[in-house]
Amino acid sequence: MKIDIITLFPDMALAPLSDSIMKRAQAAGLVEIQAHNLRDWATDKRRTVDDAPCGGGQGMVLMPGPLFAAVEELKTPHSKVILMTPQGTVFQQATARELSEETHLILLCGHYEGVDHRVIEQLVDLELSIGDYVLTNGAIAAAVVTDAIVRLLPGALGDARSSVEESFTDPHLLEAPVYTKPNSFRGHDVPAVLLSGDHKKILEWKSHAAKQRTQENRPDLGEC
Repeated sequence: MKIDIITLFPDMALAPLSDSIMKRAQAAGLVEIQAHNLRDWATDKRRTVDDAPCGGGQGMVLMPGPLFAAVEELKTPHSKVILMTPQGTVFQQATARELSEETHLILLCGHYEGVDHRVIEQLVDLELSIGDYVLTNGAIAAAVVTDAIVRLLPGALGDARSSVEESFTDPHLLEAPVYTKPNSFRGHDVPAVLLSGDHKKILEWKSHAAKQRTQENRPDLGEC
Protein backbone atom coordinates (compact mmCIF):
# COMPACT_ATOMS: atom_id res chain seq x y z
CA MET A 1 0.00 0.00 0.00
CA LYS A 2 1.03 3.58 -0.65
CA ILE A 3 -0.36 6.61 1.18
CA ASP A 4 0.30 10.16 -0.01
CA ILE A 5 -0.67 12.99 2.35
CA ILE A 6 -1.04 16.47 0.85
CA THR A 7 -0.87 19.14 3.53
CA LEU A 8 0.60 22.49 4.50
CA PHE A 9 2.34 20.76 7.42
CA PRO A 10 4.14 17.59 6.23
CA ASP A 11 6.20 17.23 9.41
CA MET A 12 3.06 17.36 11.55
CA ALA A 13 1.46 14.60 9.50
CA LEU A 14 4.51 12.33 9.61
CA ALA A 15 5.53 12.79 13.25
CA PRO A 16 2.99 10.31 14.72
CA LEU A 17 3.78 7.84 11.93
CA SER A 18 7.54 7.70 12.47
CA ASP A 19 7.79 5.39 15.46
CA SER A 20 6.53 2.13 16.95
CA ILE A 21 4.22 -0.02 14.81
CA MET A 22 4.00 2.58 12.03
CA LYS A 23 7.77 2.75 11.72
CA ARG A 24 8.09 -1.05 11.64
CA ALA A 25 5.36 -1.41 9.04
CA GLN A 26 7.19 1.00 6.74
CA ALA A 27 10.55 -0.65 7.37
CA ALA A 28 9.01 -4.03 6.51
CA GLY A 29 7.73 -2.69 3.22
CA LEU A 30 4.06 -3.11 4.13
CA VAL A 31 3.31 0.54 3.39
CA GLU A 32 4.97 3.58 1.89
CA ILE A 33 3.89 6.86 3.49
CA GLN A 34 4.84 10.24 2.06
CA ALA A 35 3.71 13.72 3.05
CA HIS A 36 3.85 16.49 0.47
CA ASN A 37 3.73 20.24 0.97
CA LEU A 38 0.80 21.68 -0.96
CA ARG A 39 2.83 24.83 -1.62
CA ASP A 40 5.06 22.80 -3.95
CA TRP A 41 2.23 23.02 -6.49
CA ALA A 42 1.67 26.77 -6.13
CA THR A 43 2.51 28.77 -9.26
CA ASP A 44 3.48 32.19 -7.90
CA LYS A 45 6.61 33.39 -6.15
CA ARG A 46 4.85 33.59 -2.79
CA ARG A 47 3.67 29.97 -3.12
CA THR A 48 0.07 31.04 -2.49
CA VAL A 49 -2.46 28.27 -1.88
CA ASP A 50 -5.39 30.17 -0.33
CA ASP A 51 -7.66 33.13 -0.97
CA ALA A 52 -10.70 34.87 0.53
CA PRO A 53 -14.07 33.12 0.16
CA CYS A 54 -16.32 34.28 -2.68
CA GLY A 55 -19.39 36.09 -1.38
CA GLY A 56 -17.57 37.20 1.74
CA GLY A 57 -17.06 35.50 5.04
CA GLN A 58 -14.35 34.82 7.58
CA GLY A 59 -11.01 33.14 7.04
CA MET A 60 -9.36 31.82 3.93
CA VAL A 61 -10.15 28.93 1.55
CA LEU A 62 -7.68 26.57 -0.13
CA MET A 63 -7.63 27.33 -3.85
CA PRO A 64 -8.45 24.63 -6.41
CA GLY A 65 -5.36 25.07 -8.60
CA PRO A 66 -2.64 23.66 -6.30
CA LEU A 67 -4.89 20.81 -5.10
CA PHE A 68 -5.81 19.79 -8.65
CA ALA A 69 -2.16 19.90 -9.70
CA ALA A 70 -1.05 17.82 -6.71
CA VAL A 71 -3.68 15.12 -7.17
CA GLU A 72 -3.18 14.93 -10.91
CA GLU A 73 0.55 14.43 -10.44
CA LEU A 74 0.24 11.74 -7.76
CA LYS A 75 -2.90 9.92 -8.89
CA THR A 76 -2.87 6.53 -10.58
CA PRO A 77 -5.77 4.43 -11.95
CA HIS A 78 -5.91 2.68 -8.57
CA SER A 79 -5.90 5.76 -6.33
CA LYS A 80 -8.64 6.73 -3.89
CA VAL A 81 -8.74 10.43 -3.00
CA ILE A 82 -9.92 11.30 0.51
CA LEU A 83 -10.51 14.74 1.97
CA MET A 84 -10.09 15.18 5.71
CA THR A 85 -12.82 17.62 6.75
CA PRO A 86 -15.24 18.18 9.66
CA GLN A 87 -18.04 17.98 7.09
CA GLY A 88 -17.16 14.40 6.14
CA THR A 89 -18.61 11.03 7.08
CA VAL A 90 -17.44 10.05 10.56
CA PHE A 91 -14.49 7.65 10.34
CA GLN A 92 -15.14 4.24 11.87
CA GLN A 93 -13.35 0.93 12.21
CA ALA A 94 -15.34 -0.57 9.34
CA THR A 95 -14.13 2.25 7.10
CA ALA A 96 -10.55 1.63 8.18
CA ARG A 97 -10.90 -2.03 7.20
CA GLU A 98 -12.31 -1.13 3.79
CA LEU A 99 -9.54 1.36 3.12
CA SER A 100 -6.85 -1.09 4.25
CA GLU A 101 -7.69 -3.12 1.14
CA GLU A 102 -6.89 -0.24 -1.22
CA THR A 103 -3.51 -0.01 -2.96
CA HIS A 104 -3.10 3.78 -3.04
CA LEU A 105 -4.67 6.48 -0.89
CA ILE A 106 -4.27 10.23 -1.39
CA LEU A 107 -5.27 12.16 1.73
CA LEU A 108 -6.03 15.84 1.24
CA CYS A 109 -5.77 17.89 4.43
CA GLY A 110 -8.23 20.73 4.85
CA HIS A 111 -7.09 23.96 6.47
CA TYR A 112 -8.39 27.44 7.24
CA GLU A 113 -12.11 27.53 6.29
CA GLY A 114 -11.85 24.47 4.05
CA VAL A 115 -11.23 23.81 0.36
CA ASP A 116 -12.84 25.17 -2.79
CA HIS A 117 -15.90 22.98 -3.32
CA ARG A 118 -14.91 22.21 -6.91
CA VAL A 119 -12.14 20.07 -5.46
CA ILE A 120 -14.76 17.98 -3.65
CA GLU A 121 -17.01 17.79 -6.69
CA GLN A 122 -14.36 16.76 -9.20
CA LEU A 123 -11.44 15.16 -7.33
CA VAL A 124 -12.56 13.66 -4.05
CA ASP A 125 -13.90 10.11 -3.71
CA LEU A 126 -14.61 10.27 0.02
CA GLU A 127 -14.92 13.00 2.67
CA LEU A 128 -13.88 11.84 6.14
CA SER A 129 -14.11 13.34 9.62
CA ILE A 130 -12.50 11.80 12.71
CA GLY A 131 -15.15 13.24 15.00
CA ASP A 132 -17.63 15.98 15.71
CA TYR A 133 -15.09 18.68 16.52
CA VAL A 134 -12.78 21.01 14.58
CA LEU A 135 -8.97 20.82 14.51
CA THR A 136 -6.52 23.51 13.45
CA ASN A 137 -5.75 21.52 10.29
CA GLY A 138 -6.33 18.19 8.61
CA ALA A 139 -2.76 16.88 8.98
CA ILE A 140 -3.58 15.61 12.47
CA ALA A 141 -6.70 13.85 11.19
CA ALA A 142 -4.76 12.35 8.27
CA ALA A 143 -2.24 10.86 10.70
CA VAL A 144 -5.06 9.33 12.76
CA VAL A 145 -6.69 7.77 9.70
CA THR A 146 -3.36 6.49 8.39
CA ASP A 147 -2.52 4.86 11.73
CA ALA A 148 -5.92 3.13 11.92
CA ILE A 149 -5.53 1.78 8.39
CA VAL A 150 -1.90 0.68 8.49
CA ARG A 151 -2.27 -1.32 11.72
CA LEU A 152 -4.82 -3.49 9.89
CA LEU A 153 -2.42 -4.48 7.12
CA PRO A 154 -1.39 -8.15 7.36
CA GLY A 155 1.85 -8.38 9.33
CA ALA A 156 1.67 -4.89 10.85
CA LEU A 157 0.79 -6.15 14.33
CA GLY A 158 2.79 -8.76 16.19
CA ASP A 159 -0.29 -10.88 16.88
CA ALA A 160 -2.87 -11.15 14.10
CA ARG A 161 -5.59 -11.49 16.74
CA SER A 162 -4.88 -7.95 17.96
CA SER A 163 -6.88 -6.40 15.12
CA VAL A 164 -9.70 -8.92 15.48
CA GLU A 165 -10.28 -9.14 19.23
CA GLU A 166 -10.67 -5.43 19.99
CA SER A 167 -13.19 -2.63 20.33
CA PHE A 168 -15.38 -2.01 17.28
CA THR A 169 -14.63 -5.38 15.66
CA ASP A 170 -18.31 -5.69 16.43
CA PRO A 171 -19.50 -2.12 15.64
CA HIS A 172 -21.91 -2.27 18.60
CA LEU A 173 -19.47 -3.50 21.22
CA LEU A 174 -16.42 -2.26 23.09
CA GLU A 175 -13.64 -4.57 24.19
CA ALA A 176 -13.88 -6.16 27.64
CA PRO A 177 -11.56 -4.90 30.41
CA VAL A 178 -8.11 -6.50 30.52
CA TYR A 179 -5.76 -7.24 33.43
CA THR A 180 -2.17 -8.36 33.98
CA LYS A 181 0.13 -9.16 36.91
CA PRO A 182 0.22 -8.69 39.83
CA ASN A 183 -2.99 -10.53 40.58
CA SER A 184 -3.59 -8.23 43.53
CA PHE A 185 -2.72 -4.53 43.47
CA ARG A 186 -3.50 -2.07 46.26
CA GLY A 187 -6.41 -4.13 47.46
CA HIS A 188 -7.90 -4.67 44.02
CA ASP A 189 -7.83 -8.18 42.57
CA VAL A 190 -7.96 -9.56 39.07
CA PRO A 191 -11.40 -11.21 38.59
CA ALA A 192 -11.04 -14.79 39.77
CA VAL A 193 -12.57 -16.22 36.61
CA LEU A 194 -9.65 -14.90 34.53
CA LEU A 195 -7.27 -16.99 36.67
CA SER A 196 -9.44 -20.10 36.65
CA GLY A 197 -8.21 -21.65 33.42
CA ASP A 198 -11.83 -22.35 32.45
CA HIS A 199 -11.90 -20.95 28.91
CA LYS A 200 -15.66 -21.23 28.54
CA LYS A 201 -16.30 -19.23 31.70
CA ILE A 202 -13.64 -16.71 30.68
CA LEU A 203 -15.35 -16.14 27.34
CA GLU A 204 -18.70 -15.75 29.07
CA TRP A 205 -17.20 -13.22 31.50
CA LYS A 206 -15.60 -11.25 28.65
CA SER A 207 -18.88 -11.15 26.75
CA HIS A 208 -20.80 -9.89 29.76
CA ALA A 209 -18.10 -7.38 30.72
CA ALA A 210 -17.91 -6.03 27.16
CA LYS A 211 -21.67 -5.45 27.08
CA GLN A 212 -21.59 -3.74 30.47
CA ARG A 213 -18.69 -1.52 29.44
CA THR A 214 -20.46 -0.55 26.23
CA GLN A 215 -23.65 0.32 28.06
CA GLU A 216 -21.73 2.49 30.53
CA ASN A 217 -19.34 4.26 28.13
CA ARG A 218 -21.00 4.16 24.70
CA PRO A 219 -24.76 3.59 24.95
CA ASP A 220 -25.01 5.27 21.54
CA LEU A 221 -23.60 2.12 19.92
CA GLY A 222 -26.95 0.42 20.42
CA GLU A 223 -28.23 -2.54 22.37
CA CYS A 224 -25.82 -5.41 22.84
